[in-house]
Amino acid sequence: MSESREHDPKGSTRTMHDLPSHDLPSHEPSDEPGDTAPSAPPLIGVTTYFTRARWGAAWDLPAALLPADYPGSVQRAGGLAVMLPPDDPTSAPAVLDRLDGLVLAGGEDLDPALYGQEPHERAGAPVPERDRWELALLAAALERGTPVLGICRGMQLMNVHAGGTLVQHLPDRVGHDAHNPRTGVFTDHRVTPVAGTRTASLLPACAVATHHHQAVDRLGPGLLATAHADDGTIEALEFPGAAFAVGVQWHPEARGDLAVMRGLVRAAGAAGKSSPSGATP
Repeated sequence: MSESREHDPKGSTRTMHDLPSHDLPSHEPSDEPGDTAPSAPPLIGVTTYFTRARWGAAWDLPAALLPADYPGSVQRAGGLAVMLPPDDPTSAPAVLDRLDGLVLAGGEDLDPALYGQEPHERAGAPVPERDRWELALLAAALERGTPVLGICRGMQLMNVHAGGTLVQHLPDRVGHDAHNPRTGVFTDHRVTPVAGTRTASLLPACAVATHHHQAVDRLGPGLLATAHADDGTIEALEFPGAAFAVGVQWHPEARGDLAVMRGLVRAAGAAGKSSPSGATP
């Protein structure tokens, strides 16, 4: 799986269950010059896990789950967050018609059949209903020019959707496990954006929170690799063009790093205001 408190360079670690206590943000109306009415914050959909979970005194049921850092990052970046649990893929266009932006969250390994491979012995069990749903959401977002941010699994899904492939177990390729040394714990490594890309306009070379054992292998046609780890692993990608469509292999939400999320929310606000069918008036 898987804006420092402004690009924290320290190699700190944090468990995936250490959820910070954040005050809920207020969404103040914009008073931009020329605005005739206050604008609502852009509505950002965030995909979720669909898995069995336990909570409370005795509940043990299938649940749609999302670490709180995801909606918290959307909120602190100025957006309104809504959860998008797996659904009928044919409903994805109707969902996107109501959204200003989309976050493809981290999570389970993608089914390698989607890119023509048999599963590696270290690959996780696929969740086909989530794969189908998120591929449909991404397709609808790209068709509409709705801003998209893919995080970890979400970046990998963007690459597979474009016809690319994945390295199913990264230590086999790079010879170390620094991208995921301990299951359930985020650690840090450096990424360097490619000059002149949208990714580079959002953040400098910095340390980021990592937790992944898979990565982009063959880049899908039409995508650009826009950041790399020191070992050469592709750490960010984007579709070139006017629309915001960026994927990052790391977890900005795990360190409270709002740089890429603010980029998405700004783009979503602009797209919502300019599009007659956008969710934001």
